[in-house]
Amino acid sequence: MNSLRNKVQLIGNLGNDPEIITLENGTKLAKFSIATNESYKNAKGEKVTDTQWHNIVAWGKLAEISEDFLSKGKEVMIEGKLTNRSYETNEGEKRYITEIKCNELLMLGK
Repeated sequence: MNSLRNKVQLIGNLGNDPEIITLENGTKLAKFSIATNESYKNAKGEKVTDTQWHNIVAWGKLAEISEDFLSKGKEVMIEGKLTNRSYETNEGEKRYITEIKCNELLMLGK
C-alpha cells in the first residue's frame, strides 16, 4: 500500500516553456506549470470549463528531457508526489508553495 501514498497523476498542457536551472554540481532542475481542464454543465445547462494550474519540478534526467522536448502548449502526463515548502521573500514575508515532484513524464500528442 505504500506505493499508493502521496501519488499524483495528471494529464495537462504546459503553460510555459520549462525554466531550467543548473546547480553548481551540474544537476539540472526543471520548473514548469501544467493546466488541467474539467468541463461540466451548470444549472442553466451551459458548458463550463474549470482550469486548474499545477506547479511541477523535475530533477536530473527528467529535467534534461524537459529541457530538450517540452515547450508551451505540449500535452504531458505527470506522475509524482505532492511536496510543500516555504521560503522568505526579499521583503521578509514568508510564502508557502505546493509543487508536484515529477517521478515519471510521458509526452502525449504530436
